[in-house]
Amino acid sequence: MKRLGRQTWQFENRPRIIGKAAVVGPEEGEGPLSSDFDYVYDNLEIGEKTWEKGERKLLEQASQLALVNANITKEELQFFVGGDLMNQIISSSFSARKLGVPYLGVFGACSTSMETLALASMIVDSGAGDYVLAGTVSHNCTVEKQFRYPTEYGSQKPPYAQYTVTGSGCGVVSRTGDGPVVTKATIGRIMDLGIKDPFNMGSAMAPAAADTIISHFRDTGLEPGYYDLIVTGDLASVGLPITKELLQKKAFPWNRRFLMTAA
Repeated sequence: MKRLGRQTWQFENRPRIIGKAAVVGPEEGEGPLSSDFDYVYDNLEIGEKTWEKGERKLLEQASQLALVNANITKEELQFFVGGDLMNQIISSSFSARKLGVPYLGVFGACSTSMETLALASMIVDSGAGDYVLAGTVSHNCTVEKQFRYPTEYGSQKPPYAQYTVTGSGCGVVSRTGDGPVVTKATIGRIMDLGIKDPFNMGSAMAPAAADTIISHFRDTGLEPGYYDLIVTGDLASVGLPITKELLQKKAFPWNRRFLMTAA
């Protein structure tokens, strides 16, 4: 691995994602990506007595399915890099206990999915691990209670409010095998422009999304047209135009399709 510019890692040994899985709740199962999920629950309880236990179950199931899809056992796994939104990333920690492999806990809020993938790729690329699991999980009801209002309170949300996903995604990163190759990772910065509204995630996250994308192109010397898709999360109809405006002010030649989706 080598560093490009200020914020970007370039992986020279071509770590690749050889197995993946996504397990989600009922609302996600009704969305446009429903056919891509490995399992969809028809209830928010996920078959458990509490939402917190349901959240842990989502991650445990996604990690197990990722290992199956990678055609390896948990005994072959060297590390688990995981995180969630709960206090002390407790859902990931309990899942790591069940996996029984060395564990690196990450708290990056909505960036956790890509942070865990970047760290897993770095471990594999350096030769410190042959198989590393990267994963994250959230549950809408636990997150609402954690960061906004208790779900039972039934507070009215503004029309622009965004909803945290109920679901888990995991991937197994390896130096060998077939699958998408992770070539680079650009690590973003905290960009706080003073957004105080806890419902308006799009506006709060747009500056960091734009800054990370701009930093990636600055460090690598690439242009947006190099990619067929540029995808980010949680921006929605509020944050997307803000991000586009910030990017356009940098005068990049957007000569191919530019797509951003809400997670």
